[in-house]
Amino acid sequence: MSVVVAHQASSIGHVALQEAAKEANLRQTTMAVIHVAEGVDLDVIEAHKAGLSDEIAKVLAEVDQDSVEWTLQVTTGDDVAEAIFDAFADTDVELLVIGARRRSPVGKLILGSVTQTIILNADVPVLVVKD
Repeated sequence: MSVVVAHQASSIGHVALQEAAKEANLRQTTMAVIHVAEGVDLDVIEAHKAGLSDEIAKVLAEVDQDSVEWTLQVTTGDDVAEAIFDAFADTDVELLVIGARRRSPVGKLILGSVTQTIILNADVPVLVVKD
């Protein structure tokens, strides 16, 4: 079993990574990092995968969690929640960690919410973190 974290290159993404690493360490398991790029060619993302890996390693080192074994999966999709679910469909997931940013009720109504979709549709426990 592993802890899966939905990664985004932002401050809330860093908090989600840190919390997922702590959970993986506590559970003595691995961490799978999923990065979804909306509307971008996967070849372009693969070219930046090393940079993402370096960023993840740096964030984990900041909270002394660099000993956690982790993998990075980069995928694309216009529906981020669906891409996240698809990415870990073949993984034995113990916990899914996602970051959430503050949004007004009107903003949630108009734009929808990836976090809300994941919480309502996930078949595994979900930990939502805020920065």
